[in-house]
Amino acid sequence: MIESERLLLRKMTKDDLDDLLLIFTDPKVMASFGGVLFDRAKMEKWVQRNLAHQDRYGYGIFCVILKENDELVGACGLHHVEVDGSPEVELGYDFRSAFWNRGLATEAAIAVRDYAFGKLGLPRLISLIRTHNKASMRVADKMGMTREKEWTCGEIKYYIYSQSKDDKT
Repeated sequence: MIESERLLLRKMTKDDLDDLLLIFTDPKVMASFGGVLFDRAKMEKWVQRNLAHQDRYGYGIFCVILKENDELVGACGLHHVEVDGSPEVELGYDFRSAFWNRGLATEAAIAVRDYAFGKLGLPRLISLIRTHNKASMRVADKMGMTREKEWTCGEIKYYIYSQSKDDKT
């Protein structure tokens, strides 16, 4: 478990499916992913994939719980990806739109970054942010990441933001 001032971040379980579905059926959230909302079957596959990643690596996407009321408000964590044939660890975050503009994504992302660099000893993190997602770019900027380059995967254009352990502010 990771703790910050207002948040608890804990390992995801299959019992989190319904709460996570509130994030991935939110049209405002999913606009960042091309507007396609998850259905229950797609959400089950996403959770299963994240649980398998968690089992394989010992970490993954955390459920973000608001301390004041124990409500699951987001997901934030680490995921192994490949970019141009090179392995990377991505730090990603998704929050219910009702909880946007409170600094929660930044708080959670900083907590996960510190965990990744400190406890896990990872040397570098990236965030893949769609080129139109200004809110996620602000989170990356606030946590000290640098926009490295534009990258296209399939037909989707991303900015790759990165931060090395030595660059941590």
